Amino acid sequence: MKRPERGTALLEVVAALAILSLAGLGLVQLAAEHARAMTWAVQRERELWDEERLLAAYVLLGTSDLDLRLGRREVGSYAVSIQRPEPRLYRIAIGRVSAPALEDLVTVVYRAGGRDAP
Repeated sequence: MKRPERGTALLEVVAALAILSLAGLGLVQLAAEHARAMTWAVQRERELWDEERLLAAYVLLGTSDLDLRLGRREVGSYAVSIQRPEPRLYRIAIGRVSAPALEDLVTVVYRAGGRDAP
């Protein structure tokens, strides 16, 4: 029997370690991306929770209070926009100040007997 060339086993071990390290690197990158996505999701969920509470507070306001707050204003890190498209309807939109063109939560409320009521 002929003896295999010297160093072949070492070369195979080095190739196996290279493949294993590339797979490990991919796994580490996947875990890091997952952690980043989870952090972003928790932060965004907290922001939406705050926006929901803020919207609930504005929905409970009466006609005179809503009339005083017409327009766009900043409440902490959130932008609140109140519009009055019809005499008895108020459109309330809440978004982040950092993204002024986006509205995260929007609702329309009806108030009977406003100042323009017949």
